[in-house]
Amino acid sequence: MNFPILSLMIFFPLLGMILILLLRRDQKGAVRFLAAVFSFIPLVLSFILLSRYDGSTSGLQFVEKYEWIPSLGITYFLGADGLSVPMLFLTALLSFVSVIYSFGDIKERVKQYFAFLLLLEVGMMGVFAALDFFLFYIFWEIVLVPMYFLIGIWGHGRKEYSAIKFFLYTLFGSLFMLVGILALYFTVEPHTLNMMVLIEKAPELARGFQLWVFLAFYIAFAVKVPVFPFHTWLPDAHVDAPTAVSVILAGILLKMGTYGFLRISYPMFPDGAIYFALPIGILALINIVYGALVCMAQKDLKKMIAYSSVSHMGYCMLGIAAITVTGISGCVFQMVSHGLITGALFLLVGVLYERAHTREIQAFGGLWIKLPIYSGIMMLFCLGSLGLPGLSGFVSEFMVFVGSYPSFKVIVPLAVVGVVITAAYFLRMIQAMFLGNFDAAKWGGLTEISGREIFTVTPLAILMIGIGIYPSPLANMIKATIENIVQLVTG
Repeated sequence: MNFPILSLMIFFPLLGMILILLLRRDQKGAVRFLAAVFSFIPLVLSFILLSRYDGSTSGLQFVEKYEWIPSLGITYFLGADGLSVPMLFLTALLSFVSVIYSFGDIKERVKQYFAFLLLLEVGMMGVFAALDFFLFYIFWEIVLVPMYFLIGIWGHGRKEYSAIKFFLYTLFGSLFMLVGILALYFTVEPHTLNMMVLIEKAPELARGFQLWVFLAFYIAFAVKVPVFPFHTWLPDAHVDAPTAVSVILAGILLKMGTYGFLRISYPMFPDGAIYFALPIGILALINIVYGALVCMAQKDLKKMIAYSSVSHMGYCMLGIAAITVTGISGCVFQMVSHGLITGALFLLVGVLYERAHTREIQAFGGLWIKLPIYSGIMMLFCLGSLGLPGLSGFVSEFMVFVGSYPSFKVIVPLAVVGVVITAAYFLRMIQAMFLGNFDAAKWGGLTEISGREIFTVTPLAILMIGIGIYPSPLANMIKATIENIVQLVTG
């Protein structure tokens, strides 16, 4: 295919950022328009990507490969398979939704905000399409800079502290990744940074070397997921970030970690994947149960949803640790499902906070009387997050449990406890906020969710319900790729 669709998806937002920076500070309408256009174009291209992707093969598609720095074995190498196509679509969708939501949310330094938001999309798109380690690392690090400023400038509360904590944690993980990349580069002959070549050659390396490099990459990706005990940056960053940035953080950035495991760690270091399967499974269980228990103790709605991400990403890690087709497929389903559901939940928290200026769960009561549309939408996504059958959360968690049970006959039953606790904290939140007596004197001035805000969550609701009722299209898209990954690990 000669049409460079992946390059266009990556660099259209960069062009939009440049054009925005050329505008005057007071041209806020033009800034918002350009941000919407240049985040909408990758979304259109992602639909073309979905329609043209052939799920019957695990081979790379939409490949773009050019010599870049031949003396160092570096190529400009992009490609997509059943693992990256859903992530590219999710990135395009949530980036566009975040831009539209920010129209009403961001009033100050609008030009810089949207420029950073588009640069963030460039980095995320690049991570999911890059197949050369040099390129992959550049995009991985690009994400760090705009996210730091978006939290530190436009956030709330302890925004500077949260931005620095996010930066340092992620940079800490990135250094381990760099060590792993350099170790691979100098060990494999001839020296190359081509991921596809390394997937062929790295499994032939000494077992001890595989284990150490697997650990280096594990730390890099575990920080991003985040896996216990590297999770402490997440609640701070989520709570203090502006709403749209929380959506991208939960919906996409966390998935970069699980994507890294499936794209790099498992195919390249099968000995490491098998050797560390049980420890990864145990840490996944801690994520699931510990994250859910901490949610029970939260009084701040946004912090509760932030800790729910720690719990829900534990299901992804459990599916990965199992090294079965069903388990890893469940992980990919959870990556997509969590992005849709938690992204929407953060949007809806932002809607309420904008009107009430508080996120205290106990401050509300009987909101269903005053805000029936908002309450209905919020309840729908809460039910999706707790795994109600018929919604995408149930499909992903069920696949993870079924796929993981043969490998972890003790861990999986314990992990099911996490589902029960998740139902408990969401139902308790629904009861406290939406049922009971409504305080008209305190909240009588609240206004219903607006058309623009409904527009941002509608596509997420459609996809959540669609995947829950009819998961076959996504399952067929990822099947061949996941089978290939499991084959590479298990032989």
